Order: sequence, then C-alpha cells, then structure tokens
Amino acid sequence: MKGVAMLLGVLLVSGCATTPPSTTDNVCHIFEEKGGWFKAAEKAEERWGTPIPVTMAFIHQESRFRAKAKPPRRYFLWIIPGPRLSSAYGYPQAKDSTWDWYRSSSGNGWADRDDFADAVDFIGWYNAESRRRNKIRADDAYHLYLAYHEGHGGFERRSFRNKDWLKGVAKKVSARSLRYSRQLAGCREELEDSGWWPF
Repeated sequence: MKGVAMLLGVLLVSGCATTPPSTTDNVCHIFEEKGGWFKAAEKAEERWGTPIPVTMAFIHQESRFRAKAKPPRRYFLWIIPGPRLSSAYGYPQAKDSTWDWYRSSSGNGWADRDDFADAVDFIGWYNAESRRRNKIRADDAYHLYLAYHEGHGGFERRSFRNKDWLKGVAKKVSARSLRYSRQLAGCREELEDSGWWPF
C-alpha cells in the first residue's frame, strides 16, 4: 500500500512538470500546444520591444524549451562528476549573476528561470539592454545573440571575432528567427483571438 502511494505521488509530480513542446520547428504549433506561452511572449514583446520570433529562437537555442535545462558537468578522470560548466539554468540559460541583475532592475523580483513567462521577459529585457548599450536593432537576431552569449562588454570588444563556431550558432538563431517570423505571420491573429493567458 505504501509503495502504491509513493508511485502515485511520483506520477502526480511528474504530471505537473512542464514538458517541452512535442515539436519545436513550427512556432505556431508550439503556441497551440502551450496555450499560455503566446500571451506571455506577447506581453514581453510589448514591454521590451523584442519580437516574439527572436525570443523564441533564443530559447530554442539555449534550452530547446526545457524548463530545467542545465549545462553539462566537468568530470574528473572521466567518471567522477564535478561541478557544472556554469551556473546557467532554465529556459534562457541565464547565469546567476545576470539573473540577479534582471530581477533587481526589471521589477520582476520573484522571477524564476524555469518559468516560461519570466524567461521570455528576461530575454526581452536583456535584448533591450543590448539595443541601448550596443545599438543593435530589435529584429537583428544575429547580433543580439552574440551580445547575449558574450555579454555587452564582450560584444563591444568583439570577443566573438575569432569564434567561428559562435558566429555559426548565431546564424542558426537568426535563420530560425526568420522562419518563426514567417510562421507566426500566418497564425498570430488566431492566437490573439484565442483568449489564452499565461500560467
């Protein structure tokens, strides 16, 4: 009997966990499956000016829409797990220090990195800072992603100049943003009329 109760508890907890969308190649399908996500992304777009397709392309790259994503661990002697490569966590893979900065300056002091609405608000806020400090256009996913990865100071110093792998990733983010933009143009009106609200 005790074992059955424990199994039911595990099933209830796992059932409440936020799972990634079943498909991540079509932003319309993502929003249709995750109803509250569209309104959360739209609210962040209105607040910070970062287009929804840019924000969604960032999250795809950073976490593949996994709420509790973490970077890999270092290993000693190839078998003993050590610390993780960074403190990045959640949908936006934001580091502790950057997340603390966001919470203290955005007015969203109770934000969590594994909450989708908070994650899209964070990305919108960070990109607004990139536009202000680095003079990057709101729809320039390529350069916004470089600033997101390297930090505003790193972007100013062009720390990405010799990182061909990173520029390749930024190109993928930009291409996905354009694809999401074309897709969203075909379903946005329907999503706006649906009455779905964020979690």
